[in-house]
Amino acid sequence: MVVGSGATAVVVGSGPNGLTAALALARAGCAVEVIEAADTIGGGTRSSELLRPGVLHDHCSAFHPLGAGSPAFSMFGLEEFGLRWRWPEIDCAHPLDGGRAAVLRRSVAETASGLGADGDVWRDVVGSVATDFDDLADDILGPILRMPQHPIRMAEFGHHALYPATMLARVFGSQEARALFGGVAAHAFTRLDRPGSSAAGLMLLAAGHSHGWPVAQGGSATITTALAAALIDAGGSITTGQTVTDIDDLGAPDVVLLDVMPVAAIGILGERLSPGMFRRYRRHRPGPAAFKVDYLIDGEVGWTNPDCARAGTVHLGGRIEEIVAAEGEVVAGRMPERPFVLVGQQWLADPTRAPGTEKPLWAYAHVPQGYPHDATEAVTAQIERFAPGFRDRIIASVTTSPRDLERGNANFVDGDIGGGRNDFRHLLSRPRLSPNPYSTGVGGVYLCSSATPPGGGVHGMCGYRAAQAAIRYLWR
Repeated sequence: MVVGSGATAVVVGSGPNGLTAALALARAGCAVEVIEAADTIGGGTRSSELLRPGVLHDHCSAFHPLGAGSPAFSMFGLEEFGLRWRWPEIDCAHPLDGGRAAVLRRSVAETASGLGADGDVWRDVVGSVATDFDDLADDILGPILRMPQHPIRMAEFGHHALYPATMLARVFGSQEARALFGGVAAHAFTRLDRPGSSAAGLMLLAAGHSHGWPVAQGGSATITTALAAALIDAGGSITTGQTVTDIDDLGAPDVVLLDVMPVAAIGILGERLSPGMFRRYRRHRPGPAAFKVDYLIDGEVGWTNPDCARAGTVHLGGRIEEIVAAEGEVVAGRMPERPFVLVGQQWLADPTRAPGTEKPLWAYAHVPQGYPHDATEAVTAQIERFAPGFRDRIIASVTTSPRDLERGNANFVDGDIGGGRNDFRHLLSRPRLSPNPYSTGVGGVYLCSSATPPGGGVHGMCGYRAAQAAIRYLWR
């Protein structure tokens, strides 16, 4: 849909959602300016040489099954602007005590084969969603209250997605298959014994089987540099180092899109918000936090299970019962002794990240919202649990606490990197229950952050859908 010449738009925030929104508007004919508070663009997709020159670390996002499968990114042809996906040999491994591990490969058949007696069930439950993922992606990655393009397939997905992850995991007989599913479901940062907690696991597993769990060559920052290059090519502009605190500071553009959390939108829009919208935005709550540790290690990690040494992502949480207990503690505001930890070995897919023998190991733990203490030892201990001797391989490390995360990116409120809670209520109402949850109720102003559907992750779909709502407004 083209709006014609003369329409103007301002996008506040240059994360993947903000840049995707800006690019969609620019290609529709708008004159677009992106305004970013930080000195560099990217939000959660920044990368830098944190510990050694030439050794590249991702600041937050690392592996991108939803990015590789994003309808918006595919539509924009970002490969023309430098984005290159690279895949590890094994997408994800989930080790258990004693040297066992469950392995997620891009192939459904190969993954199922590695799960033994659970292979047929995996094909039925996960493989069926993966087969239809490209058809389902546009429906899954959008608001709940709308007519899906593929209603039958969406209903089949919803039937399983609405189960608690603990209940759906019972279809598998082995600890390995249950742990693999539970570890992927834990990406939602929520209690896994509540309705709807299977949704994230099914979606990420299906995306992985359909598109893999790749990294962006040259660091996650190349995702947003590609979006920015495409935006500039379409006539848009980007201003960095400028904080927007009041919508009046933006002049009088035809539409404004805010890649910010609802609490920040309240400050920017002030009394323009209706009392009802003000209350809804105030009710939006951050979820649990991440505590990140970046290591520089000598050679390999030293995993007990050899498949973990070939996996781009490694989930550390043990049996599903341990993961469920740890996630429950975190949601309740208590730090578990053994938190769920995600580990990234990006160099396996992208050797340019570490040209020498020193490797950048990326890791973070799920911790309570705003956790004020040092969780470095808990993260290191979980890695050591499945890779004895790991401590001796550490050359240097740097930690990023929940407070540091928010300081580096205002959207990471209290260290929440997912845009808000992912319990059942927030799945339905991100940030409000509506066919158009992107609208702020202020004419021409839309929210496009991960606080809107479909939520967290690097896929740009929050921004794309908000931009489509803004384009319809311009047509009216």
